[in-house]
Amino acid sequence: MALIRLGFGRQHLCLLRRRSLLLSKLIAVVFAVLLFCEFLIYYLVILRCDWPEVKTPAHNSGQETLKAMFLADTHLLGEIRGHWLDKLRREWQMERAFQTALWLLQPEVVFILGDIFDEGKWSSPQAWADDVERFQKIFRHPHHVLLKVVAGNHDIGFHYHFVMVNSVALEGDGCNLCSEAEAEIIEISHKLNCSREQEHHSSRCIDEQPLPASAPVLLQHFPLYRRSDANCSGDDAAPLEERDIPFKERYDALSREASQKLLWWLRPRLVLSGHTHSACEVLHGAGTMEISVPSFSWRNRNNPSFIMGMLTPTEYALAKCYLPYENTVLATYCVAVGFLAVLMLAHFKLLASPLLFGWNLLRKLKTT
Repeated sequence: MALIRLGFGRQHLCLLRRRSLLLSKLIAVVFAVLLFCEFLIYYLVILRCDWPEVKTPAHNSGQETLKAMFLADTHLLGEIRGHWLDKLRREWQMERAFQTALWLLQPEVVFILGDIFDEGKWSSPQAWADDVERFQKIFRHPHHVLLKVVAGNHDIGFHYHFVMVNSVALEGDGCNLCSEAEAEIIEISHKLNCSREQEHHSSRCIDEQPLPASAPVLLQHFPLYRRSDANCSGDDAAPLEERDIPFKERYDALSREASQKLLWWLRPRLVLSGHTHSACEVLHGAGTMEISVPSFSWRNRNNPSFIMGMLTPTEYALAKCYLPYENTVLATYCVAVGFLAVLMLAHFKLLASPLLFGWNLLRKLKTT
């Protein structure tokens, strides 16, 4: 009787150990997958990004080089259209991507080219305050890093050779916001022209405080006028079936008139815009390059990215940095779930081991 009890106790203890070992394995796998998909993958992907080299090195020209990040269309969801799980997933992705990029790349300034929120025009004051608080948490940054958002009339200004324009206000219909925006752009245009004409001591510029005598970089949300994305290419361009769809002026892009005014008044050396959620390079007028920056969020595309720029007063160099693909993360989770299922089936002996299955198959082949 004592032997039976002892045997039963040992069997029970062995069963507990097996279950404990299974639980440990499951926890280890889950922890490893979460660690990879929610943290490590961002470091592994962004670590491959390098700052581009400016054609004329700053140490040879005596010019300072600025490291700038450009991202667009974060579309933080609000309380009306935003499902809590969708908000949690997308905002966590943007937070981890942004914080990892700051830590690895060490930019000096970050520009977000509009569409920060998805429901700004519908939000109540309290909902707007909550959205702003979430934005400040996701895109928190050290004090030595400057963060500028291209949104609203007060963001029209000149800084670090950049002109930031509220392109939403360039409807050309004479509204108060539009008139104020146009007046500010004309004022900046006058200051830029005076800086270019310093050598000629123009009488119009006597009372103007000079700006750096270099062509600015134009930053705005809406792209300049173009017929469509037909000439855009690359992995992060618009889908092929959408590229030939004509753009609507004042909806998909600025009007032809507003675009010509900006190019004429500011004479930028480079234009960076968002809004389309897809990448594109367009050459305007007298050779002005416009770069459409893709969306930074998984909500708008599977392969989000941002632009890295090295800029001097006269030169610039750009490079693109891709974020982890959403389908890569989802596929990793699917593989992990499959592995856990196999692990549990094998533990409860509901799945034969591969060696045993192969041995039995070999025996059957020999007997036939």
